[in-house]
Amino acid sequence: MTLRLLSLLPVLFGITLLVFGFLHLIPGDPATVILGEHATPEQIAALSTQLGLDHSLVDQYLTFLTHLLHFNLGNSIIICIPVADEIRSRFPATLELSLAAMLVGLLLGIPAGVLAATRKNRWLDHVTMSGSLLGVSLPVYWLGLLLIYLFAVNLHWLPPSGRISVDTGLNFQPVTGFYVLDALLSLNGVALKDVLAHLILPALALSTIPLAILARITRSAMLEILSQDYIRTARAKGVPERWVIARHAFKNALLPISTIAGLQFGTLLTGAILTETIFSWSGMGSWIYEGILARDYPVVQGGVLTVAIAFVLINLLVDLSYAVFDPRIRFR
Repeated sequence: MTLRLLSLLPVLFGITLLVFGFLHLIPGDPATVILGEHATPEQIAALSTQLGLDHSLVDQYLTFLTHLLHFNLGNSIIICIPVADEIRSRFPATLELSLAAMLVGLLLGIPAGVLAATRKNRWLDHVTMSGSLLGVSLPVYWLGLLLIYLFAVNLHWLPPSGRISVDTGLNFQPVTGFYVLDALLSLNGVALKDVLAHLILPALALSTIPLAILARITRSAMLEILSQDYIRTARAKGVPERWVIARHAFKNALLPISTIAGLQFGTLLTGAILTETIFSWSGMGSWIYEGILARDYPVVQGGVLTVAIAFVLINLLVDLSYAVFDPRIRFR
């Protein structure tokens, strides 16, 4: 365990180098890019001093690390709000959306993969694999617009965008930033219904890729396990097929499934930019996108750094989960 945690240090160090390097990989002077070509030399010099660009790269990086150790990510250039405060308010929204999308992927993808494996080369297997291929191929932005047009514009079943309706939000005071959890804690049934209605469409749009990948990985892992000798032995002993699938095959297939599920969840945090932008979801993705358009580099640096660290921590939790699914694995 200690070695596993220590191995994260060089990874985190590399992340800080990459995030810091973003500002200096841009062609030309970053201050000029931010202010535009019509900025005066005095304005460019003032912004360069504000951003610390008038120091050497080594000094700038050391200053960047020092600020990180003090949890100081700077202020937004455009709206002059501390980046750390924005992250605290927006990260729960992205995490809530990613958790909902991952839940949909797990609840639909894993059973679909198991059914496809147990009915290999039958019509259900072909339909499942064709559907998973379609899910991977569909662009998220196109699917999101299609869902809005169908369920919000035409059928009027669900709201097209946002996290909560304006009239409901007037009587709703979030505490944790997770609107579903806040509605449950406050026993506000109206807010809970409204928040869930706003969550359905973006969660469905974001879940298509992990759902499809989990279905294919589950099928592949189950087929490999079902071909093992101990499965044939269990069947020869008269063990009911449902117990063979649940207790012997699926339990041993959980290791690769958990690996892919963890990686896909980390990918959802980074891949929510398009989904959040389409559905006007006030999370990290749309915030980073707005920062890119406005050349607000403290926002981009802080957002990318936060998402990257979250991805690393998720991978660590996935590694630690191996010991739960396979008792033979031990960490030192």
